[in-house]
Amino acid sequence: MISKHETVRLLGVKFSCCSFEDVFTGMESGMKIGESGYISITNSESVYHALRISAHRQYINNADFSCCDGIAAALAGKMLGLRIPRLHGPDLMLNCCKYGVSKGWRHYFYGGKNGVPQLLSKKLTEKFPGMETAGLYSPPFRLLTTAEDEAVISRINEAKPDILWVGLGLLKQEKWIADHQNNIDVPWIIGVGAAFDFLSDTIKRAPKVFRDIGLEWLYRLVFEPRMFVRNIYSLSIFLPALKVFLREKIMGRKRTN
Repeated sequence: MISKHETVRLLGVKFSCCSFEDVFTGMESGMKIGESGYISITNSESVYHALRISAHRQYINNADFSCCDGIAAALAGKMLGLRIPRLHGPDLMLNCCKYGVSKGWRHYFYGGKNGVPQLLSKKLTEKFPGMETAGLYSPPFRLLTTAEDEAVISRINEAKPDILWVGLGLLKQEKWIADHQNNIDVPWIIGVGAAFDFLSDTIKRAPKVFRDIGLEWLYRLVFEPRMFVRNIYSLSIFLPALKVFLREKIMGRKRTN
């Protein structure tokens, strides 16, 4: 673990209790001593899958930072007496790009539909003049051949980025990072999913007022009906959290009687 910071476990899934500044300071410290790591952007749907897929749970729990991306996990944690700060993936990317300008951090964008990484880099560079893009790649929507996969890894390593942003969507990007992290010579790898689309403006992000009050999921549901099943996954974590809450309450009463 590169950065020492407080963490909590929600249903056995790790969350970092820190700020964006703590994350970036930890990233900078890792770069200075030549160590590498990865950051998990963990929302309630991630927790749902982590409770069912051991490899996904291991991925989150072994991350140097596990940032809470969403209101449901924060509320489920609050039910169990856990204070889990919300660190949204798109906001982490924005703030990291801003923070890294003065540090000379170089970014590689891997993922998104054809043309999205280029548009994303353009938008971010316009927003943060001086931001450096080391490389871009939009993989095809199919499994890469062994030769193609090796070529992509060589391409990333030759670009020598400081941060590799991976936008392949939940589960797919985490598996990709877990499978490739030992072959990628990059200090930090971060899977950010929909951040590629939000920050390139190819998909409209919920207005800030919705994000601030934890209703970004509702906004996305209205404009992206496909999110219905994913919201069911997210809400389903409240049932096991409620079971733990009730069990602790009952055990607490027994101990006081």
